[in-house]
Amino acid sequence: MSIDDDPVVVYAIQPYQARKQYLCPGCQGDIGPGTGHVVVIPELAPDLRRHWHRGCWFKEMRRRGRLVSVDAR
Repeated sequence: MSIDDDPVVVYAIQPYQARKQYLCPGCQGDIGPGTGHVVVIPELAPDLRRHWHRGCWFKEMRRRGRLVSVDAR
C-alpha cells in the first residue's frame, strides 16, 4: 500500500467495536480485541485496508509530513 501517493480514508475504531486481532504494519505489534485503533483504507484499492495503532499511524503521517484527520464511524 502506498500511502505516499494514493488518497486514503481513515476511520477510528472504538474499543467496543474491535472484536478481532490484527497486526499493525507500523510496529508489527498485535492490536488485540477491545483495543481502539484506526483503519486506513486506500481509496483506489479498498481491499488493501490495514488496521493501525493510532500512535503508529500518526507517527507515520508525521514522518511523511502529512496532516491527518480521522472520521468517526
